[in-house]
Amino acid sequence: MRVMITGANGQVGRALLKSVPTDVEAIRRTREELDVGDIQSVMGSIQSQRPDLIINAGAYTAVDKAESEPQLAERANTTGPHNLAVAAAATGARLLHLSTDFVFDGMASRPYATDAPTNPQSTYGRTKRGGEEAVQRVLPGRSVVLRTAWVYAAEGNNFVRTMLRLMAAKGAVRVVADQIGTPTAAQPLAEVIWALAARPDVNGTYHWTDAGVASWYDFAVAIAEESAAIGLLPAEVRVDAIATEDYPTPARRPSYSVLDKRSLLAQLSVPPAGDSLPAGDSLADRSVVANRSVAARHWRTNLRAVLKEISHA
Repeated sequence: MRVMITGANGQVGRALLKSVPTDVEAIRRTREELDVGDIQSVMGSIQSQRPDLIINAGAYTAVDKAESEPQLAERANTTGPHNLAVAAAATGARLLHLSTDFVFDGMASRPYATDAPTNPQSTYGRTKRGGEEAVQRVLPGRSVVLRTAWVYAAEGNNFVRTMLRLMAAKGAVRVVADQIGTPTAAQPLAEVIWALAARPDVNGTYHWTDAGVASWYDFAVAIAEESAAIGLLPAEVRVDAIATEDYPTPARRPSYSVLDKRSLLAQLSVPPAGDSLPAGDSLADRSVVANRSVAARHWRTNLRAVLKEISHA
């Protein structure tokens, strides 16, 4: 199977490239190599490479900056997915498009189902919803929209890396405690994407995050504690809880954006949180088959693995 990965230099793109199944030929495309906002470039690239599947892991993700650069956000997040879907429709390819919890308004009190009404409160969220709608409209029978949230990795710009830098430099941080969601490590997310890649029968909208729930404050406390345990940070780092109103930002964030992933758990036969793959088994060294499961691990377990990766870098 030939798979084109757009946004190949991003957190998820890099994770995908680190775990390519043995039966997949990966075609990487960075933002510099392919402007998804340019329909001619997209059509030319897809028609020349003829991938069986396109994984759109690229996006404009500068949430606050998007408020002052709406055209750039729309080009990447709405026009880009539309162009990829048009090219996929013309060549017979499938499309897996990554989206976000920001399509929801954050007013819920229980995890958002995949069919819950969307009501984005920011330019980023609105442009990402536009991308979802374009993919679903143009390629309804050969596409998956996969929403995720709070993604981080051992490299790149993300909350974990920012917290480690600030904690090391200042010894204390102030973090919002009234925004609730689920941290999601990029590598386990990539494993799920590859599992979906092996399932051409799966279409529609799905959710995936790590297991569990946290506030940004909880996440920061865990970063400090787990980092101290492996010597990445001193033990005396202090994390203070603040309210959203104490840390104003140009873009409004959802106050609650936990995603209900039960439909995808059922599709992929994923074991409960805490279970894991057999020892020595990984998606990198085997072909993914339709009924083989990937692990749904708690976010703190995955955080511990990412921090160990950082400490060994």
